[in-house]
Amino acid sequence: MKLKDRILLLGLSCILVGGFVYSQIYIHNRNRKELLDIAREIAFNWKEKLGLNPEQTSELVEIIIKFTIFKNEIINSDNPESEKIAKLQKIQSREHKNLLKILSESQFENYIGINKKIPNKIMDSQSV
Repeated sequence: MKLKDRILLLGLSCILVGGFVYSQIYIHNRNRKELLDIAREIAFNWKEKLGLNPEQTSELVEIIIKFTIFKNEIINSDNPESEKIAKLQKIQSREHKNLLKILSESQFENYIGINKKIPNKIMDSQSV
């Protein structure tokens, strides 16, 4: 193989790899933006319900993103359901520890109380 052909093949390979890397970065950034928008909306909802200050709201957005990614990885894994549930419970425990760092005790208690009512509201709305 001539040197010219090798350089052409190497250049073509670089272009293909570069295109693949760019597409992965683009998809990741788009998904991150969508997740960020959803996390901001959820945090704004909690801000109203719990009376969060801007700093707490900002930290809540980061916690929501972090733990949503963890939970999605567990849910989408090929593990048995019982293992998924155990892992999700551990993740929820870690999430609560992080929330306790940014929320006051009364805010956290309200958060837990509201979260416990959410499944009932979903079931009630589906039965109508």
